[in-house]
Amino acid sequence: MQNERLERIRDEWLEEASIREMQEKMEKGDVTAEELTVMYLSRISEYGRNVNAVLEVNPDALQIARQLDYERQVKGARSPLHGIPVLLKDNMDTGDKMHTSCGSLALADHYAAEDAFLVKKLREAGAVILGKTNMTEWANFMSDKMTNGYSSRGGQVKSPYGQFDCGGSSSGAAVAVAANLAAASVGTETTGSIIEPAVQNSLVGIKPTVGAISRAGVIPLSVTQDIPGPLARDVESALLMFREMVGEDPADPVTSLSDVWEGRDWEACLDPDALNGARIGVARNIFENEADSRIQDLFDRKLDVLKACGAEIIDDIDLGVMENDLGYDVLMHEFKAAVNAYLGKTPASNPIRTLSDVIEFNSQHPEETLKFGQNMLEQSDRTSGTLTERAYLEALERNRHLSSEVALERAFREHDISALVFPQSHGLSFGAAAGYPGVAVPAGKTEEGEPFGIAFYGRAFAEPLLIGFACAFEQREKGRVKPPNE
Repeated sequence: MQNERLERIRDEWLEEASIREMQEKMEKGDVTAEELTVMYLSRISEYGRNVNAVLEVNPDALQIARQLDYERQVKGARSPLHGIPVLLKDNMDTGDKMHTSCGSLALADHYAAEDAFLVKKLREAGAVILGKTNMTEWANFMSDKMTNGYSSRGGQVKSPYGQFDCGGSSSGAAVAVAANLAAASVGTETTGSIIEPAVQNSLVGIKPTVGAISRAGVIPLSVTQDIPGPLARDVESALLMFREMVGEDPADPVTSLSDVWEGRDWEACLDPDALNGARIGVARNIFENEADSRIQDLFDRKLDVLKACGAEIIDDIDLGVMENDLGYDVLMHEFKAAVNAYLGKTPASNPIRTLSDVIEFNSQHPEETLKFGQNMLEQSDRTSGTLTERAYLEALERNRHLSSEVALERAFREHDISALVFPQSHGLSFGAAAGYPGVAVPAGKTEEGEPFGIAFYGRAFAEPLLIGFACAFEQREKGRVKPPNE
């Protein structure tokens, strides 16, 4: 950097700063939103290519930050996000000078007509939308051979921790925050795409209840399971992002359920004693045959941390269902219907109007787009797109019943537990299929240096409880691991 003062602040303070700390520094006049944006842009320019996480930078970011600095001086801050630079996964509409492509070359020239509802909420809160992040193309629903974090538009996202899986499909959103290219980011989850990249990158990830945050303006995969959520380096920063995105949107009717939180004191969730007296369940049979002994031993040590926080561990709960019992039939049918609905409403300038158009575009540009094939796109396109098939309707009913009633609700009720806890990305399929929340929190690393995390899962709209558990664990464990020096 040419500015030695900013270079010093960036290298000595910004690296692991929380949103709260950034806000305090701006309030004191020690740094401005424009300077934060400059520092993150310099970080992206110097280090971003090493991880390939940022797909596109907002050309208006500096001007937006300057305007927000002026507004702070004249009117004061809008919220704790005022002037905070954040990144968005590349499946979220922005009505600005950035594209929205879902990582696909077929949509590389697509400009959305307006902001997604959650993006409007972030802008209203004063956040600086810094750019778009790379992701697993079509939210990892293009090919069953595709690696996590790969897209034909952006290439391969790389873990900042070494030769480890970066997680999918919000891989770029997670890696960018882990590598300190932004204060926080927003990803989306259908089945694990917030939780998995969070634990793989030593981050806090909140996978909300379906209905907590609007999906309107987000390129979809599933109408029943999709949900956006924040990724951050600490629990409080994730909470500050989350609470600003929550709210009812008429374009996504299920969000009316978020009224359950009206008047909620979100700051009260940050309770270091939240685990004291809590009954936390462990369903070992879900992961004992998949996780190696190193992971299981590490997880057992983290259970001891939960006990030290005052939690009572209810071990060896049988959920009565395995993750593989849920299958992908629901997603296979919903994908075509959801994507066709999104593409059909894009501006007329976009020539890609249907899933069939995407497949045809890829077929015409195989060298650039079909490194891993597109068998899942093709399989989904063979469905009717009307969601009338018996196979779909039966799978939908089965998955919701098995994940909610048979697995989660029965466990919560019969064992009188407040949450389940799993290591890494195990167990996440149940909350995904049921539409229930989960919160991932860093818990150190393996001997090889791979980030390790745990995730709490609860009933619908139990986010305040789960965030409290994550906060209490974070305060005692301090498990966030910085990437090694590049």
